[in-house]
Amino acid sequence: MCVKQLVFIYIIYLNVSSESVQHGVEGLMYLLTESSKLTISEVDFQDSVLVLGFSEELNALLLQLYLENRKEVRQILSKLAPSLPHYHNLEWRLDVQLASRALRHQVKPTVTLKLHLEDGAKRSARVLQTDPATLQHLIDELERALAELKSSHCRRILRNIK
Repeated sequence: MCVKQLVFIYIIYLNVSSESVQHGVEGLMYLLTESSKLTISEVDFQDSVLVLGFSEELNALLLQLYLENRKEVRQILSKLAPSLPHYHNLEWRLDVQLASRALRHQVKPTVTLKLHLEDGAKRSARVLQTDPATLQHLIDELERALAELKSSHCRRILRNIK
């Protein structure tokens, strides 16, 4: 018997709409994938399911389903996840042009950055060039983002996401 036939039998037997069954299946899929992704412990999983108001028997069945399938779900999720390059090293240089033929008293600083990235076994490098004011603005924005991440509001949101 395939899944569609089982769903059809449950729709007829329980006298519920197909949308309700679909939402229930999607909810269970979300619960199992997020729990597997975060590799939560048995106690944390039981606490998460306890809030849903299911019976003890159903909670135990969901826990068993989670424990039996979490490794397989993690393997599938790792195959589906995009492989993005990540930071490996950074080289930088400050260049200052003091004068030119046209302008004898000119000071024009530039910062050259060479960002080394790693994507599995493949390595690449990106060269960026900017002026110090733009670099300082970028640093300020990144520091502001880090400070925001440490705020209680953001921590509460992250805790609810997990």
